[in-house]
Amino acid sequence: MKKMIIHGGKALAGSVTIGGAKNSTVALIPAAILSETPVVLDGVPHIQDVTNLMAILGEMNVDCSMTDDTLTIDPTDIEFKPLPNGKIKSLRASYYFMGALLGRFGKAVVGLPGGDDIGPRPIDQHVKGFEALGAVVTNDNGVVIIESPTEGLHGARIHFDMVSVGATINVILAAVRAHGRTVIENAAKEPEIIDLATYLNNMGGVIRGAGTDVIRIDGVPHLYAKNAHTIIPDRIEAGTYLAIAAAVGEGIIIKNIISEHLDAYLAKLEEMGVKMKIDEDSIFVYPSGDLNTVQIRTGTYPGFATDLQQPITPLLMKAHGESLITDTIYPKRIRHIPELQKMGADIKTENDVIIIHHVDHLHGAVVSADEIRAGACLMLAGLMADGTTTITNVENILRGYDRVVDKLRGIGADVAMADCEPAKEH
Repeated sequence: MKKMIIHGGKALAGSVTIGGAKNSTVALIPAAILSETPVVLDGVPHIQDVTNLMAILGEMNVDCSMTDDTLTIDPTDIEFKPLPNGKIKSLRASYYFMGALLGRFGKAVVGLPGGDDIGPRPIDQHVKGFEALGAVVTNDNGVVIIESPTEGLHGARIHFDMVSVGATINVILAAVRAHGRTVIENAAKEPEIIDLATYLNNMGGVIRGAGTDVIRIDGVPHLYAKNAHTIIPDRIEAGTYLAIAAAVGEGIIIKNIISEHLDAYLAKLEEMGVKMKIDEDSIFVYPSGDLNTVQIRTGTYPGFATDLQQPITPLLMKAHGESLITDTIYPKRIRHIPELQKMGADIKTENDVIIIHHVDHLHGAVVSADEIRAGACLMLAGLMADGTTTITNVENILRGYDRVVDKLRGIGADVAMADCEPAKEH
Protein backbone atom coordinates (compact mmCIF):
# COMPACT_ATOMS: atom_id res chain seq x y z
CA MET A 1 0.00 0.00 0.00
CA LYS A 2 1.21 3.47 -0.89
CA LYS A 3 0.55 6.95 0.37
CA MET A 4 1.06 10.35 -1.27
CA ILE A 5 2.82 13.07 0.72
CA ILE A 6 2.23 16.67 -0.37
CA HIS A 7 3.98 19.72 1.09
CA GLY A 8 1.49 22.35 0.02
CA GLY A 9 1.22 26.10 -0.20
CA LYS A 10 3.58 26.47 -3.16
CA ALA A 11 2.82 28.39 -6.35
CA LEU A 12 3.14 26.16 -9.42
CA ALA A 13 4.12 26.98 -13.00
CA GLY A 14 5.08 25.21 -16.21
CA SER A 15 3.27 22.73 -18.44
CA VAL A 16 1.37 19.46 -18.15
CA THR A 17 0.66 17.08 -21.04
CA ILE A 18 -2.60 15.15 -20.76
CA GLY A 19 -2.60 11.40 -21.39
CA GLY A 20 -5.09 9.25 -23.25
CA ALA A 21 -8.62 9.08 -21.86
CA LYS A 22 -9.06 6.50 -19.12
CA ASN A 23 -12.74 6.11 -19.96
CA SER A 24 -11.88 5.36 -23.60
CA THR A 25 -8.97 3.09 -22.79
CA VAL A 26 -10.95 0.79 -20.51
CA ALA A 27 -13.41 0.17 -23.37
CA LEU A 28 -10.87 0.00 -26.22
CA ILE A 29 -8.75 -2.68 -24.53
CA PRO A 30 -11.64 -5.18 -24.09
CA ALA A 31 -12.83 -4.26 -27.61
CA ALA A 32 -9.47 -5.42 -28.98
CA ILE A 33 -10.55 -9.06 -28.62
CA LEU A 34 -13.12 -8.48 -31.37
CA SER A 35 -10.26 -8.09 -33.89
CA GLU A 36 -8.81 -11.14 -35.63
CA THR A 37 -5.47 -9.35 -36.10
CA PRO A 38 -3.13 -7.59 -33.64
CA VAL A 39 -4.28 -4.21 -32.31
CA VAL A 40 -2.03 -1.21 -31.61
CA LEU A 41 -3.19 1.60 -29.29
CA ASP A 42 -1.22 4.84 -29.01
CA GLY A 43 -1.51 7.37 -26.19
CA VAL A 44 -2.30 4.73 -23.58
CA PRO A 45 -2.22 6.22 -20.06
CA HIS A 46 0.04 4.66 -17.43
CA ILE A 47 -2.68 3.81 -14.92
CA GLN A 48 -3.50 0.80 -12.78
CA ASP A 49 -6.68 0.02 -14.72
CA VAL A 50 -4.57 -0.67 -17.83
CA THR A 51 -2.32 -3.03 -15.89
CA ASN A 52 -5.38 -4.89 -14.56
CA LEU A 53 -6.95 -5.19 -18.02
CA MET A 54 -3.70 -6.51 -19.47
CA ALA A 55 -3.67 -9.17 -16.73
CA ILE A 56 -7.23 -10.19 -17.59
CA LEU A 57 -6.28 -10.50 -21.29
CA GLY A 58 -3.28 -12.59 -20.29
CA GLU A 59 -5.65 -15.06 -18.62
CA MET A 60 -7.31 -15.52 -22.03
CA ASN A 61 -3.99 -16.21 -23.80
CA VAL A 62 -3.93 -12.74 -25.37
CA ASP A 63 -0.42 -11.36 -25.81
CA CYS A 64 0.01 -7.77 -24.52
CA SER A 65 3.08 -5.55 -24.51
CA MET A 66 3.48 -1.89 -23.56
CA THR A 67 6.29 0.33 -24.84
CA ASP A 68 6.17 3.96 -23.71
CA ASP A 69 2.56 4.97 -24.49
CA THR A 70 1.94 2.25 -27.10
CA LEU A 71 0.05 -0.94 -26.22
CA THR A 72 0.07 -3.91 -28.60
CA ILE A 73 -2.63 -6.55 -28.12
CA ASP A 74 -2.54 -9.80 -30.12
CA PRO A 75 -5.83 -11.70 -29.78
CA THR A 76 -5.16 -14.20 -32.60
CA ASP A 77 -4.73 -17.13 -30.17
CA ILE A 78 -7.40 -16.03 -27.70
CA GLU A 79 -9.07 -18.70 -25.58
CA PHE A 80 -12.50 -18.33 -24.06
CA LYS A 81 -12.31 -18.14 -20.28
CA PRO A 82 -14.88 -17.31 -17.62
CA LEU A 83 -13.83 -14.14 -15.86
CA PRO A 84 -14.99 -14.63 -12.25
CA ASN A 85 -14.82 -12.29 -9.31
CA GLY A 86 -11.06 -12.05 -8.73
CA LYS A 87 -9.48 -9.39 -10.97
CA ILE A 88 -12.84 -8.38 -12.43
CA LYS A 89 -14.23 -7.39 -9.05
CA SER A 90 -11.46 -4.81 -8.63
CA LEU A 91 -12.23 -3.01 -11.87
CA ARG A 92 -15.67 -1.65 -12.69
CA ALA A 93 -14.90 -0.99 -16.34
CA SER A 94 -14.00 -4.63 -16.91
CA TYR A 95 -17.72 -5.18 -17.40
CA TYR A 96 -17.01 -4.24 -21.02
CA PHE A 97 -15.78 -7.80 -21.37
CA MET A 98 -19.48 -8.74 -21.27
CA GLY A 99 -20.13 -7.17 -24.67
CA ALA A 100 -16.70 -7.97 -26.09
CA LEU A 101 -16.80 -11.68 -25.18
CA LEU A 102 -20.40 -11.93 -26.37
CA GLY A 103 -19.42 -10.35 -29.69
CA ARG A 104 -16.35 -12.58 -30.11
CA PHE A 105 -17.53 -15.95 -28.74
CA GLY A 106 -21.30 -15.66 -28.49
CA LYS A 107 -21.07 -16.13 -24.73
CA ALA A 108 -19.62 -14.41 -21.68
CA VAL A 109 -19.18 -15.38 -18.03
CA VAL A 110 -18.20 -12.30 -16.04
CA GLY A 111 -18.20 -11.47 -12.33
CA LEU A 112 -20.40 -8.54 -11.38
CA PRO A 113 -18.35 -5.34 -11.62
CA GLY A 114 -16.71 -3.68 -8.66
CA GLY A 115 -14.82 -0.38 -8.75
CA ASP A 116 -15.47 2.87 -6.94
CA ASP A 117 -18.10 2.88 -4.23
CA ILE A 118 -20.00 5.98 -5.32
CA GLY A 119 -23.53 4.65 -5.32
CA PRO A 120 -25.52 2.07 -7.26
CA ARG A 121 -24.42 1.20 -10.80
CA PRO A 122 -27.18 -1.14 -12.03
CA ILE A 123 -26.54 -3.16 -15.16
CA ASP A 124 -30.22 -3.55 -16.04
CA GLN A 125 -29.83 -1.50 -19.23
CA HIS A 126 -26.89 -3.68 -20.31
CA VAL A 127 -29.03 -6.78 -19.75
CA LYS A 128 -31.95 -5.21 -21.64
CA GLY A 129 -29.66 -4.58 -24.63
CA PHE A 130 -28.15 -8.08 -24.63
CA GLU A 131 -31.59 -9.70 -24.40
CA ALA A 132 -32.89 -7.57 -27.27
CA LEU A 133 -30.03 -8.95 -29.39
CA GLY A 134 -31.25 -12.48 -28.59
CA ALA A 135 -28.95 -13.38 -25.70
CA VAL A 136 -30.08 -15.19 -22.56
CA VAL A 137 -28.75 -13.55 -19.39
CA THR A 138 -28.65 -15.29 -16.00
CA ASN A 139 -27.09 -14.40 -12.66
CA ASP A 140 -25.43 -17.23 -10.77
CA ASN A 141 -24.37 -16.02 -7.32
CA GLY A 142 -22.92 -12.74 -8.58
CA VAL A 143 -21.59 -14.09 -11.88
CA VAL A 144 -23.36 -12.91 -15.03
CA ILE A 145 -23.73 -15.62 -17.69
CA ILE A 146 -24.66 -14.37 -21.16
CA GLU A 147 -25.27 -16.76 -24.06
CA SER A 148 -26.36 -16.02 -27.61
CA PRO A 149 -28.71 -18.36 -29.49
CA THR A 150 -27.27 -21.06 -31.77
CA GLU A 151 -27.80 -18.90 -34.84
CA GLY A 152 -25.96 -15.98 -33.21
CA LEU A 153 -26.97 -12.50 -32.11
CA HIS A 154 -29.39 -10.54 -34.28
CA GLY A 155 -29.91 -6.83 -34.75
CA ALA A 156 -32.65 -5.08 -32.81
CA ARG A 157 -34.09 -1.68 -31.91
CA ILE A 158 -33.12 -0.87 -28.33
CA HIS A 159 -34.41 2.14 -26.41
CA PHE A 160 -32.57 2.70 -23.15
CA ASP A 161 -34.75 3.79 -20.23
CA MET A 162 -31.92 6.01 -19.03
CA VAL A 163 -28.74 7.32 -20.65
CA SER A 164 -25.91 4.94 -19.80
CA VAL A 165 -22.36 5.16 -21.12
CA GLY A 166 -21.62 1.61 -19.99
CA ALA A 167 -24.72 0.08 -21.58
CA THR A 168 -24.18 2.01 -24.83
CA ILE A 169 -20.61 0.72 -25.07
CA ASN A 170 -21.53 -2.87 -24.16
CA VAL A 171 -24.32 -3.06 -26.72
CA ILE A 172 -22.04 -1.62 -29.44
CA LEU A 173 -19.43 -4.29 -28.61
CA ALA A 174 -22.01 -7.07 -28.85
CA ALA A 175 -23.86 -5.71 -31.89
CA VAL A 176 -20.87 -4.89 -34.10
CA ARG A 177 -20.62 -8.57 -35.14
CA ALA A 178 -24.33 -9.45 -34.85
CA HIS A 179 -26.52 -10.31 -37.84
CA GLY A 180 -28.38 -7.31 -39.26
CA ARG A 181 -28.90 -3.77 -38.02
CA THR A 182 -29.06 -2.62 -34.41
CA VAL A 183 -30.46 0.80 -33.54
CA ILE A 184 -29.69 2.20 -30.08
CA GLU A 185 -32.04 5.00 -28.99
CA ASN A 186 -31.38 7.30 -26.04
CA ALA A 187 -27.70 6.43 -26.42
CA ALA A 188 -24.94 8.14 -24.47
CA LYS A 189 -23.14 10.88 -26.45
CA GLU A 190 -19.78 11.07 -24.66
CA PRO A 191 -16.58 11.61 -26.70
CA GLU A 192 -15.43 8.17 -25.53
CA ILE A 193 -18.37 6.62 -27.44
CA ILE A 194 -17.16 8.35 -30.62
CA ASP A 195 -13.62 7.13 -29.94
CA LEU A 196 -14.83 3.52 -29.65
CA ALA A 197 -16.92 3.78 -32.83
CA THR A 198 -13.96 5.24 -34.76
CA TYR A 199 -11.75 2.41 -33.49
CA LEU A 200 -14.24 -0.31 -34.52
CA ASN A 201 -15.02 1.33 -37.88
CA ASN A 202 -11.31 1.36 -38.70
CA MET A 203 -11.39 -2.41 -38.17
CA GLY A 204 -14.24 -2.77 -40.66
CA GLY A 205 -17.23 -2.11 -38.41
CA VAL A 206 -20.22 -0.11 -39.66
CA ILE A 207 -21.32 2.23 -36.88
CA ARG A 208 -23.08 5.51 -37.58
CA GLY A 209 -24.43 8.24 -35.31
CA ALA A 210 -21.94 7.96 -32.44
CA GLY A 211 -22.06 11.24 -30.55
CA THR A 212 -25.81 11.55 -31.08
CA ASP A 213 -28.64 9.88 -29.17
CA VAL A 214 -29.34 7.40 -31.98
CA ILE A 215 -26.61 4.98 -33.04
CA ARG A 216 -27.01 2.55 -35.96
CA ILE A 217 -24.82 -0.54 -36.19
CA ASP A 218 -24.77 -2.87 -39.20
CA GLY A 219 -23.19 -6.11 -38.01
CA VAL A 220 -20.19 -7.53 -39.87
CA PRO A 221 -18.81 -11.11 -39.70
CA HIS A 222 -15.17 -10.13 -39.14
CA LEU A 223 -13.08 -7.26 -37.76
CA TYR A 224 -9.42 -6.74 -38.65
CA ALA A 225 -7.26 -4.03 -37.09
CA LYS A 226 -4.93 -2.49 -39.66
CA ASN A 227 -3.62 0.82 -38.32
CA ALA A 228 -2.72 2.08 -34.86
CA HIS A 229 -5.49 3.93 -33.05
CA THR A 230 -4.62 7.05 -31.04
CA ILE A 231 -6.77 7.46 -27.94
CA ILE A 232 -8.41 10.85 -27.40
CA PRO A 233 -7.04 13.04 -24.56
CA ASP A 234 -8.53 12.52 -21.11
CA ARG A 235 -11.01 15.35 -20.50
CA ILE A 236 -11.28 14.49 -16.79
CA GLU A 237 -7.52 14.58 -16.26
CA ALA A 238 -7.47 17.86 -18.20
CA GLY A 239 -10.23 19.33 -16.02
CA THR A 240 -8.36 18.29 -12.89
CA TYR A 241 -5.17 20.07 -13.95
CA LEU A 242 -7.16 23.13 -15.03
CA ALA A 243 -8.53 23.33 -11.48
CA ILE A 244 -5.01 22.93 -10.07
CA ALA A 245 -3.74 25.69 -12.38
CA ALA A 246 -6.56 28.03 -11.35
CA ALA A 247 -6.11 27.31 -7.63
CA VAL A 248 -2.33 27.35 -7.17
CA GLY A 249 -0.85 28.27 -10.56
CA GLU A 250 1.33 31.18 -11.55
CA GLY A 251 0.80 30.44 -15.22
CA ILE A 252 0.33 26.81 -16.30
CA ILE A 253 -0.27 25.47 -19.81
CA ILE A 254 -2.27 22.26 -20.22
CA LYS A 255 -1.29 20.47 -23.45
CA ASN A 256 -2.96 17.72 -25.52
CA ILE A 257 -6.48 18.87 -24.83
CA ILE A 258 -9.71 18.94 -26.86
CA SER A 259 -11.43 21.99 -25.42
CA GLU A 260 -14.80 21.15 -27.03
CA HIS A 261 -15.00 18.10 -24.77
CA LEU A 262 -14.87 20.46 -21.77
CA ASP A 263 -17.32 23.17 -22.86
CA ALA A 264 -19.59 22.94 -19.79
CA TYR A 265 -16.61 22.81 -17.41
CA LEU A 266 -14.78 25.70 -19.07
CA ALA A 267 -17.98 27.75 -18.94
CA LYS A 268 -18.06 27.34 -15.15
CA LEU A 269 -14.38 28.29 -14.81
CA GLU A 270 -15.06 31.42 -16.85
CA GLU A 271 -18.12 32.20 -14.73
CA MET A 272 -15.87 31.96 -11.67
CA GLY A 273 -13.49 34.48 -13.21
CA VAL A 274 -10.64 32.13 -14.15
CA LYS A 275 -8.64 33.71 -16.97
CA MET A 276 -7.62 31.32 -19.76
CA LYS A 277 -6.23 31.41 -23.28
CA ILE A 278 -7.74 28.54 -25.26
CA ASP A 279 -5.73 27.41 -28.28
CA GLU A 280 -6.28 24.57 -30.74
CA ASP A 281 -4.91 21.80 -28.50
CA SER A 282 -3.84 23.56 -25.30
CA ILE A 283 -5.13 25.93 -22.62
CA PHE A 284 -3.02 28.45 -20.73
CA VAL A 285 -4.36 29.35 -17.28
CA TYR A 286 -3.31 32.73 -15.91
CA PRO A 287 -2.80 33.36 -12.19
CA SER A 288 -6.22 33.77 -10.60
CA GLY A 289 -7.42 36.85 -8.78
CA ASP A 290 -10.69 37.07 -6.88
CA LEU A 291 -13.12 34.33 -7.88
CA ASN A 292 -16.91 34.28 -8.05
CA THR A 293 -19.18 31.68 -6.50
CA VAL A 294 -21.08 29.39 -8.86
CA GLN A 295 -23.80 26.76 -8.86
CA ILE A 296 -22.92 23.49 -10.59
CA ARG A 297 -25.33 20.78 -11.67
CA THR A 298 -23.79 17.67 -13.18
CA GLY A 299 -25.46 15.91 -16.08
CA THR A 300 -24.92 13.55 -18.97
CA TYR A 301 -22.65 14.76 -21.75
CA PRO A 302 -22.46 17.52 -22.95
CA GLY A 303 -23.36 18.67 -19.44
CA PHE A 304 -20.96 19.18 -16.54
CA ALA A 305 -19.28 15.80 -15.97
CA THR A 306 -19.90 14.05 -12.64
CA ASP A 307 -16.23 13.04 -12.65
CA LEU A 308 -15.26 16.73 -12.39
CA GLN A 309 -17.46 17.80 -9.48
CA GLN A 310 -14.92 16.60 -6.91
CA PRO A 311 -11.78 17.93 -8.65
CA ILE A 312 -13.28 21.44 -8.89
CA THR A 313 -14.50 21.51 -5.26
CA PRO A 314 -11.31 22.84 -3.59
CA LEU A 315 -11.14 25.65 -6.16
CA LEU A 316 -14.65 26.75 -5.12
CA MET A 317 -13.31 27.34 -1.59
CA LYS A 318 -11.30 30.27 -2.95
CA ALA A 319 -14.47 32.09 -4.03
CA HIS A 320 -16.02 34.47 -1.49
CA GLY A 321 -19.55 33.39 -0.62
CA GLU A 322 -21.46 30.15 -1.11
CA SER A 323 -21.14 27.72 -4.03
CA LEU A 324 -23.48 24.79 -4.60
CA ILE A 325 -22.97 21.45 -6.37
CA THR A 326 -25.83 19.11 -7.25
CA ASP A 327 -24.66 15.80 -8.70
CA THR A 328 -27.61 14.33 -10.58
CA ILE A 329 -25.62 11.31 -11.73
CA TYR A 330 -24.16 10.09 -8.42
CA PRO A 331 -25.74 12.17 -5.62
CA LYS A 332 -24.01 10.02 -2.99
CA ARG A 333 -20.56 10.84 -4.37
CA ILE A 334 -19.58 12.70 -1.22
CA ARG A 335 -16.90 10.63 0.49
CA HIS A 336 -14.40 13.45 -0.03
CA ILE A 337 -16.37 15.81 2.20
CA PRO A 338 -15.38 14.52 5.68
CA GLU A 339 -11.77 14.35 4.46
CA LEU A 340 -11.88 18.00 3.35
CA GLN A 341 -13.37 18.94 6.71
CA LYS A 342 -10.27 17.48 8.39
CA MET A 343 -8.28 20.05 6.38
CA GLY A 344 -10.39 22.98 7.56
CA ALA A 345 -12.87 23.15 4.69
CA ASP A 346 -16.27 24.75 5.29
CA ILE A 347 -18.28 22.20 3.33
CA LYS A 348 -21.38 20.11 4.02
CA THR A 349 -24.29 18.39 2.30
CA GLU A 350 -28.00 19.07 2.67
CA ASN A 351 -30.60 17.11 0.71
CA ASP A 352 -27.95 15.82 -1.75
CA VAL A 353 -26.65 19.35 -2.40
CA ILE A 354 -22.99 20.07 -1.59
CA ILE A 355 -22.59 23.51 0.00
CA ILE A 356 -19.12 25.11 -0.11
CA HIS A 357 -18.09 28.33 1.65
CA HIS A 358 -14.91 30.35 1.33
CA VAL A 359 -11.97 29.58 3.59
CA ASP A 360 -8.79 31.63 3.84
CA HIS A 361 -6.56 28.64 4.52
CA LEU A 362 -6.61 24.87 4.44
CA HIS A 363 -4.17 22.93 6.60
CA GLY A 364 -2.46 19.64 5.96
CA ALA A 365 -3.94 16.43 7.40
CA VAL A 366 -3.96 12.68 6.94
CA VAL A 367 -6.84 11.88 4.56
CA SER A 368 -8.09 8.89 2.60
CA ALA A 369 -8.72 8.70 -1.16
CA ASP A 370 -11.72 6.40 -1.13
CA GLU A 371 -12.21 6.57 -4.90
CA ILE A 372 -10.48 8.07 -7.94
CA ARG A 373 -12.04 11.53 -8.15
CA ALA A 374 -12.20 11.96 -4.38
CA GLY A 375 -8.45 11.35 -4.46
CA ALA A 376 -7.99 14.03 -7.12
CA CYS A 377 -9.99 16.45 -4.96
CA LEU A 378 -7.78 15.78 -1.93
CA MET A 379 -4.67 16.11 -4.08
CA LEU A 380 -5.67 19.66 -5.08
CA ALA A 381 -6.63 20.47 -1.50
CA GLY A 382 -3.20 19.25 -0.39
CA LEU A 383 -1.48 21.48 -2.94
CA MET A 384 -3.49 24.46 -1.62
CA ALA A 385 -3.02 23.65 2.07
CA ASP A 386 -0.37 24.90 4.46
CA GLY A 387 1.82 22.14 5.81
CA THR A 388 1.90 18.46 4.94
CA THR A 389 -1.00 16.41 3.60
CA THR A 390 -0.76 12.62 3.54
CA ILE A 391 -3.22 10.81 1.26
CA THR A 392 -3.74 7.12 1.97
CA ASN A 393 -5.43 4.63 -0.38
CA VAL A 394 -3.54 6.44 -3.13
CA GLU A 395 -3.92 3.39 -5.38
CA ASN A 396 -7.32 4.84 -6.24
CA ILE A 397 -5.67 7.95 -7.69
CA LEU A 398 -3.22 5.80 -9.65
CA ARG A 399 -6.16 3.95 -11.20
CA GLY A 400 -7.16 7.05 -13.10
CA TYR A 401 -4.31 9.58 -13.31
CA ASP A 402 -1.40 9.02 -15.68
CA ARG A 403 2.06 9.45 -14.06
CA VAL A 404 0.54 11.90 -11.63
CA VAL A 405 3.58 12.39 -9.36
CA ASP A 406 5.89 13.14 -12.31
CA LYS A 407 3.39 15.60 -13.78
CA LEU A 408 2.89 17.45 -10.50
CA ARG A 409 6.63 17.65 -9.90
CA GLY A 410 7.01 18.96 -13.45
CA ILE A 411 5.07 22.10 -12.46
CA GLY A 412 6.95 22.51 -9.19
CA ALA A 413 4.85 20.60 -6.67
CA ASP A 414 6.55 19.05 -3.64
CA VAL A 415 4.94 15.62 -3.81
CA ALA A 416 6.24 12.10 -3.23
CA MET A 417 5.03 8.52 -2.88
CA ALA A 418 5.91 6.42 0.14
CA ASP A 419 5.05 3.01 1.53
CA CYS A 420 2.40 2.88 4.23
CA GLU A 421 3.60 1.48 7.53
CA PRO A 422 1.93 -1.83 8.39
CA ALA A 423 -0.72 -1.63 11.09
CA LYS A 424 0.64 -2.37 14.56
CA GLU A 425 -0.66 -5.43 16.39
CA HIS A 426 -2.22 -4.86 19.79
